[in-house]
Amino acid sequence: MKKILLLTLPLALAATTPALAHINPAEHGSFGAGFSHPISGADHMLAMVAVGLWAVLLGGRAMWLVPAAFVGTMIAGFLLAIAGVTLPFAEPAILASVVAIGLFAAVALKVPTSLAMALVGFFALFHGYAHGSEMGTATAGSYLLGFALATTLLHVTGLAAGALLGAGIGRAIIRVAGASTAFIGLWLALGA
Repeated sequence: MKKILLLTLPLALAATTPALAHINPAEHGSFGAGFSHPISGADHMLAMVAVGLWAVLLGGRAMWLVPAAFVGTMIAGFLLAIAGVTLPFAEPAILASVVAIGLFAAVALKVPTSLAMALVGFFALFHGYAHGSEMGTATAGSYLLGFALATTLLHVTGLAAGALLGAGIGRAIIRVAGASTAFIGLWLALGA
């Protein structure tokens, strides 16, 4: 039963509507606004969970270094945005991250941990930039803490799902979840 639920998770995430999207910092606080941003859209959620799934497939130190690279580089992208630096193609890059990281998990791409960190870091820069660009009237520090915590929890969700599934058939299910994520990313990119 757990395996069936994990297979349908990417589909369920894509089918949800962003009920919490861009909540008002004046009503919910800057931390709440930041925390809600990554969990308010399927593109962010799918990419961040896929990071955890791929990290499980990589194993070893990658299980914590790859998600940490994502969070760290995402914060750098946020800082670029609030500094007024323009980072073109942020939304297409975010959608590309869903497809690419999903594919990395689908094919169980084995690369050195440093390369995996660079790959997810590239995409994380755009995720962080989007968070900063859409901060609104929130206080930067609290907003940053909120979205960094939510992102970490989404990574942990992917890591936990992968760890629960384990080896053998579980590994195949992780790969199917990665393929599903990539497919949904394409679907989102094509405006479905």
